[in-house]
Amino acid sequence: MSLSEKEVLKKVEGLPLPLNIKKSLGDELKEVEINEEEFQEIAGLVVADYERSKVEPCEAVGVVAAQSIGEPGTQMTMRTFHYAGVAEINVTLGLPRLIEIVDARKIPSTPTMTVRLEKDYALDRDIAREVAWSIESTNILHLGSIATDLAEMNVVIELNEDALIQRKITAEEVAQRLEEGTKLKLSADQHGNQIILTPPEPSYRDLLQLVEKIKTISLKGIEGINRVVIRKEGGEYVLYTEGSALKEVIQFEGVDPTRTKTNNITEIGDVLGIEAARNAIINEATDTLREQGLSVDVRHIMLVADIMTCDGEVKQIGRHGVSGEKASVLARAAFEVTVNHILDAAVRGEVDDLRGVTENVIVGQPIQLGTGDVQLVEKR
Repeated sequence: MSLSEKEVLKKVEGLPLPLNIKKSLGDELKEVEINEEEFQEIAGLVVADYERSKVEPCEAVGVVAAQSIGEPGTQMTMRTFHYAGVAEINVTLGLPRLIEIVDARKIPSTPTMTVRLEKDYALDRDIAREVAWSIESTNILHLGSIATDLAEMNVVIELNEDALIQRKITAEEVAQRLEEGTKLKLSADQHGNQIILTPPEPSYRDLLQLVEKIKTISLKGIEGINRVVIRKEGGEYVLYTEGSALKEVIQFEGVDPTRTKTNNITEIGDVLGIEAARNAIINEATDTLREQGLSVDVRHIMLVADIMTCDGEVKQIGRHGVSGEKASVLARAAFEVTVNHILDAAVRGEVDDLRGVTENVIVGQPIQLGTGDVQLVEKR
């Protein structure tokens, strides 16, 4: 909707003048007072800038957006893994990450979360580490060693006392969790911090399988969060995870749910809703391009995000999503699996109205955009 300068001024008539405006000076914010005349001048500049930014009627915004994202995309490196300032956490960046975003992959190749903490937790490293340990999936190798005793045909687990205290778990809880996780009727014999597990019908093969099974059991924390790394940023401690479980993590005490994010866009849509997923697509795509030193106007990315989420679910830009749902048979056929689309359309007796860009190019007609959208009508 276009607003004139008078309409803008009318909308802000009720605001108290002079206004206190926060002016950014480097990293500091300074309040400056403006009078009514200065305010009108500012409003006029805003309106003029808005008018200049509007898209011309019949502009092919989709083609321009595709070109504006696709051309810089050819300059992106094929680096799949990059250490984002944290030596232990791998994240996918560059072209593979951009492809993941527009393909709306259910699970990213390297799911990761950035967990920010509430004020009382974020400033103390020890408290932040406790939150990290409560989130991180704890397995038996975090707590001690595991070995097989072939003479007695059993599995011997030696637990480390310090590790148990650190992770806030007892030997009894470990033994109980192992029995639940293996789903076997094990005879568990406990001697202090030593747990001895004997299968019902012990054999060498059963023992080896039992050891491998025990190593995979999550004793505490969130299953799937394999590692949590703490990093100090801007005076506060931030947690980076390998693995993603947004719904579970934001319920932990000390975690700030308003600033915690994941690179799994589908998960964001399921937990926080489609608007949050749209914002995530914009942010992830923008960050991926910026990391490669590429500058793309955010409006192009916003258009792609809008198209991907306009139906209330995250859809890919592909034959299983946006491109595969076009009304035009020729437009669908031009994208992928040409023969299948044309054959299905012939069987159903579909009609193509030739309203879009692709289908008109295919049949050699002027497209219905720009000068092609103008038709002369003779008056008699």
